[in-house]
Amino acid sequence: MTETPNAVMTTYASPTQGSAGLSLWRVEMKAEAAGPLHVFDSEQIWTVLAGKATIQLGDTEQAIVEGETIVFPAGVTRRVTATAAFTALVVGYGTATVAVPGESTDRGTPDWIS
Repeated sequence: MTETPNAVMTTYASPTQGSAGLSLWRVEMKAEAAGPLHVFDSEQIWTVLAGKATIQLGDTEQAIVEGETIVFPAGVTRRVTATAAFTALVVGYGTATVAVPGESTDRGTPDWIS
């Protein structure tokens, strides 16, 4: 489990936990929590298990609620803002790296994905 100021991520499968090339993790956010604006080098698939959130992808925003799935494309800035307590199950590549706009170097692969 990894806790950040905005969310708690629980890893279920990842390259460091076996031979999987994909990672599977759970994201839990409190109401009104917002992740930073960031970009991954590979796509991710998010399925909402509970709650709702606003998803910013590039220049667009959309609401997502329990039972819905969204694909986050590679190379597109994103931000997740929980509009109610929010839980999602996420799958993505175990080697994905993340960058934050304005920072000179990427942040590498987050612990909950590697």
